[in-house]
Amino acid sequence: MFGHVEHGPDAWAQHLVDLRGLQTLTGGISEFVPLPFVHMSAPVYGRGRARRGPTLHECVLLHAVSRLVLFPAIPNIQASWVKMGPSRAAALLAAGCNDMGGVLMNESITRAAGAGHGQALLPADMEALIVAAGRDVLQRTTLYEAAPPGQVARALRGEQGNLQPLRFARSASGGL
Repeated sequence: MFGHVEHGPDAWAQHLVDLRGLQTLTGGISEFVPLPFVHMSAPVYGRGRARRGPTLHECVLLHAVSRLVLFPAIPNIQASWVKMGPSRAAALLAAGCNDMGGVLMNESITRAAGAGHGQALLPADMEALIVAAGRDVLQRTTLYEAAPPGQVARALRGEQGNLQPLRFARSASGGL
């Protein structure tokens, strides 16, 4: 996560260099997913201990610099549509990202922090975003291999169904 309590771009750059070094030693990282801080209902923000989160410009820059610093050690950079919203995440495909992540169902962490998106995204809707961004669509496995055709067909037949809006209760201390 970035854009909350760390010390800005210098800290982000050092983190990327450290991450590349870790990958060189271990080889165990398949993707990097920069997660922008969502502040709206985050307790740390409410207590005045975090900034509002990164700007869109900072998000674009971090994703682009991540590609430059981490490639080829970490070949995949994922845009989090859950944190940024589908259209902004799709725009990151032009800034070094090659992965839009999963479609998810009833994701609650980002929604609890106050984001207005992230509950679900149909496979066909994600595909449309990727095509509109001028990129090729490839459904993948966890290990970044092409998904078997049967798996792709099942996913594209998936329906959102009757998702109920998520409700979050406040604790006595005011947090979630």
